[in-house]
Amino acid sequence: MYRYTGFVRDTPTVLSYAVLGSFTFWLYAFGPAVTLLRDELGFSYTLLGLYSVLWSLGSAAAGAGFALAARHLSRAALLWGSAAINTVAAAMFTLGRGVPVTLAAAVLFGVGGAALVAVVQAILSDRHGSRRDQALTEANIGAGASAVFAPLILGALAAGALGWRVAFALPAACLLALYLRYRGAALPTASRHRSGAEPGRLPPAAWLFAMLTAMSAAIEFCLVYFGPQMLLTTGLSAAAASTALSANYLGILIGRTLGAAVTRRPGRSIPLLYASLALTGGAFLMFWLADHPVPAIVGLFLCGAGVANLYPLAVGLTLDAAPGQGDTANARSQVALGLVTAVSPYLLGTLADRYGLSAAFVLEPVLIVLSAALLWTGLRAHHRVVPAEPGR
Repeated sequence: MYRYTGFVRDTPTVLSYAVLGSFTFWLYAFGPAVTLLRDELGFSYTLLGLYSVLWSLGSAAAGAGFALAARHLSRAALLWGSAAINTVAAAMFTLGRGVPVTLAAAVLFGVGGAALVAVVQAILSDRHGSRRDQALTEANIGAGASAVFAPLILGALAAGALGWRVAFALPAACLLALYLRYRGAALPTASRHRSGAEPGRLPPAAWLFAMLTAMSAAIEFCLVYFGPQMLLTTGLSAAAASTALSANYLGILIGRTLGAAVTRRPGRSIPLLYASLALTGGAFLMFWLADHPVPAIVGLFLCGAGVANLYPLAVGLTLDAAPGQGDTANARSQVALGLVTAVSPYLLGTLADRYGLSAAFVLEPVLIVLSAALLWTGLRAHHRVVPAEPGR
């Protein structure tokens, strides 16, 4: 019903883009918000990292159960249910006071966020098939736009009378409006014969690409959570550092916009991935070694441009490597993402408390090198099983 030869941005596609963009506001506001929360409550780098850990563990739990849920619930039930979970998490994080309730909100954000991302990816994959790379990249353009505005709005509200917590109500209002407009919209469903294939083991290439998806998210999350803390060492205030993180998100938006143009023609996704990893590595060195705000912010911007296309293209590779097992591959990638993004920021925070933040950031080059190795190994494993399609 939803498969066409051309690329059509129909109702399920537009709805998926809008829902993902709304959720991404929360995702990218959360890191700077925790920085502001730390400034209020005075907790350690290790505790700051724990917020990321709990979010990620919630993501892993949701990923572990997604394939089962997808076999029993409709795409619509998963989409709006996960949106509701995120709305409850936002209320807990902003209305609750103190560390325990905000930590619990981080867990709930992880559960609802991973479920929402997985179902959006499933809808776009079901709808667009072999054109999923373009759909996923375009979906993440909207997410990149939300990422730019989230810390700007958060910083502006933090400096004003309303306070930064008001910003977390904006995505909830958007999701409510989308629900009222599209609650009756027909969404694609997984076919019966493909669902029957879901319980089988994933091919090795799919696991390698799922780990690449996780590593790319870890690279980004470490910068999101600790980038503002690094900017504090250049002389910026907490509010200014949180707002300056928008440079990274602007780089993500521009990178994904260019990536969407590149991936309209087949055969360009792999070169784009390698180029993105190279740019991320060089830009991170610029950010890492800077001792003044301007070069640090420029480095963050270029890091964003480099990171921009890693996640959506890695997801596309994961699904390509697991034909007939889309929901399972989606779920496993979310589990891997949750576990890796739980460990990496927490490890960075622990290292920062012991050796200093600058020394701890050596973790980022390690993640970039591992990502390149996973890409190369995954491609070799995939090509041994399925001959490369012409132009891909």
